[in-house]
Amino acid sequence: MKVLVINAGSSSVKYYLYQMPEARILAKGQVERIAEESSTLSAFFGEKTYTAQTEVENVEEAMELILETLVRPEGGVLGDISEIGAVGHRVVHGGEEFTGSVVIDEKVIASIEKYADLAPLHNPPNLAGIRAVQRKIPDIKQVACFDTAFHATIPEVAYMYALPYSLYEEFGIRRYGFHGISHRYVARRAAAILGKGKYDINAITCHLGNGCSITAVKQGRSIDTSMGFTPLEGVPMGTRCGDLDPAILFYLEDKGYDGKQLKTLCNKESGLLGISGLSNDVRNLEELAGEGNSRAKLAIDIFCYRIKKYIGAYAAVLDSVDALVFTGGIGENAVLLRQLICTGLGQIGVQIDEAANQAATGKEMQIQTEQSRVKVIVIPTNEQAAIAKDTYERG
Repeated sequence: MKVLVINAGSSSVKYYLYQMPEARILAKGQVERIAEESSTLSAFFGEKTYTAQTEVENVEEAMELILETLVRPEGGVLGDISEIGAVGHRVVHGGEEFTGSVVIDEKVIASIEKYADLAPLHNPPNLAGIRAVQRKIPDIKQVACFDTAFHATIPEVAYMYALPYSLYEEFGIRRYGFHGISHRYVARRAAAILGKGKYDINAITCHLGNGCSITAVKQGRSIDTSMGFTPLEGVPMGTRCGDLDPAILFYLEDKGYDGKQLKTLCNKESGLLGISGLSNDVRNLEELAGEGNSRAKLAIDIFCYRIKKYIGAYAAVLDSVDALVFTGGIGENAVLLRQLICTGLGQIGVQIDEAANQAATGKEMQIQTEQSRVKVIVIPTNEQAAIAKDTYERG
C-alpha cells in the first residue's frame, strides 16, 4: 500500500509518500511560504529534485498542488492519484477524546474543530489538509495521528493544575502535552535497541528542537510531560519562555503590557532568543559563546540547567530509569549541550562517554560509559514513519 503522510501548518505543508509495510519513501517534499508573495514547492523523488515558485494562498491550495505534483513527470512517482491507499495526517490537539490514531470521519472532524480553540495555530491547518484530500480523493481512507494522544495515559495527579476544579470542568484546562508522536517513536525505538518489549521500558525522552519537551515514560506509557495546557510550559525553547512565575505577567500588565503583547513576549521573544538577545539557534549561540559572548553562554547554560532539573524530577517519579533518550534537531546534533545536560546526573546513574558523544551526531547511537546504569541513546526522530505505520495499520 502507498501511504501519503501530511504535516500541514499555517505557512507550510510537508508530505511523504511511503510504500508500506516496508516504510520505503517513494517521494517527499513541501510547500513553503503559503500566503506570501511567492510560495515554493520542493519535491524529492529517487535521486531527483524538483522545485518551483508559485502562488499558494492557503493550505487547501497547497494540498492540491502536492497531489498534482505526485502525478507529474517532473515531480512525482504515481501514474494516477488513485494509487494512494490511505492518507495519514499529523493533528496537534485531540484533547481528552483520542488516546491513539483514528480513522477520520465527520465525528472526528468535529472534535478537531472543537479543539481548535486550544491549538489555534495548528488544528485549523491540520483540518484544512483533511478537507482538501476529501474533496480531491473523496473515497480514500484518512487517519488522524494526534500529538496529544501518547500523553493520554498521564494520571490525574500529573495532568491537573492547582486551579479551581471548575476550570477543568468548564474549559478543559489541564496538562495535555505535545510532541507525543516523537516521544512515542523514540520510546519504542529505545525499547527495541535495549531488547525490551515496548511496555517493558522506563525512559526519559528529551525532544529538543526549536520547541522542546521532556517526557517520563513508565512501562512504555507517558506518565508526565513538560509541556502543558499549551506548548508554552516546560523548559526554555528557541523563543518560548517555558516555566515562569505567572505573577510576572500580572506585574507587566500593571506596567502597561496588554494581552497580545504578553502572548508575543512569551511565545516569540523569550527563550534562547530572549536571554541571548541574539539568536534562537543553538549553533549560532555555541559559536558566539566560544568567542566569549557572555549572554550566549548564559542562554545555553540556562537551557541545559532547566532540562537537567526536569530529568532529575522525572527520575524521581519513575523510580528506576532504563534509558535517557535525546532526539530533535538539538538533541540529535548538539554534542556540547548533551554533555552539559548529562554532567552531574551521576546520582541517577547517567554517565556519558565523551568520544561516543562526539561521534553521535545525527545518528542512532548509545553514548553511555560501561559503568553507566542508565543507557543514554541518541535517536533521530521519525514522526512521519510513525504516522505512516499507524495509517497503514488502520487503512
